[in-house]
Amino acid sequence: MNRFLSDIDWKEFHLVDILNKANNSKAYHSNNLISKKNGIPYITRTNLNNGLFDIVKYSNDLKINPANTISFGAENATYFLQPYEYITGNKMYYYQVKQLSSNVLKFITICLNKSLKGGGFGYGLGLTGTRSDKRKFMLPVNSKGEPAYEFMEEYIKEREEKLKNQYKNYISNNISQFKKVELNKEWKEFFVSEIFNTIQRGKRLIKEHQKKGTIPYISSTSLNNGIDNFISNENSVRKYKNCLSLANSGSVGTCFYEPFEFIASDHITHLSGKYSKYTYLFMASMLNRLSEKYNFNREINDTRIKKEKIFLPINSKCEPDYEFMENYMKYLEQKKILQYLEYIKRQ
Repeated sequence: MNRFLSDIDWKEFHLVDILNKANNSKAYHSNNLISKKNGIPYITRTNLNNGLFDIVKYSNDLKINPANTISFGAENATYFLQPYEYITGNKMYYYQVKQLSSNVLKFITICLNKSLKGGGFGYGLGLTGTRSDKRKFMLPVNSKGEPAYEFMEEYIKEREEKLKNQYKNYISNNISQFKKVELNKEWKEFFVSEIFNTIQRGKRLIKEHQKKGTIPYISSTSLNNGIDNFISNENSVRKYKNCLSLANSGSVGTCFYEPFEFIASDHITHLSGKYSKYTYLFMASMLNRLSEKYNFNREINDTRIKKEKIFLPINSKCEPDYEFMENYMKYLEQKKILQYLEYIKRQ
């Protein structure tokens, strides 16, 4: 059965009547946390990537928020459903309603964010727990005028299944035959300045001067391809496209391939040459190793980056083997696509 939002009646509810009162979340500063791949999510006031800022080391001293709760922050004015246990940064809150399923909470989270459009929350007027509790928002209702939780559950299930099928069809039509590429090559060190024609730092743009828009603003976060915001600034900014972004501070050494046009903060160094997407991806993985050498107290300044070296596979002429890099990354991409296709088929 296909469920449509127009097929059901809607009614306004006080937020506190549906989700109870907001809980205050204990604040942790990122400088006091250690990044760890298999740690616990650290949620902050960013309105991107489900609020995820980093994955950090677990400790018995941490006050952990429960899974399946709706988080929000004072300045970002965005609600996110957190499927796992997590900790947060400053000025964060959450709602917990144990009797509601994750699908129902997903639906409610969408409705909450719809109600915020034009709400005026931001710096100077944060969405605190008290202000959130007082809000009203719309929900679908049953014949008794009560929240139609069954409808919400089925609606989310149908939409997720539809998206899965779309993805299955897309990758099935775009998957290609590939041969395994062996990483049995000779390698050589090259100065970064030998490999990239242009090496340039972005420009400082403080949060208060960022204008809301659609252009990715890349900064030093190690997540979400470095995207820190979406802005529309045109003056006194540096735009780049089809290049690498290297975090010179913050998450120092984090490197991403950026295929789209973006605005770079001064915490990012842009590196470009005449390379394909796959060659850039290969070199990004090599440059990421700089994170082992640098840290928050030892940044990659303009002088250091020009003296840095990168290990690359070479051909018979002892030159960088760009053809091999491209083919190897294509092989890895296809392998991962097939693995994910098998995963969603089992769901």
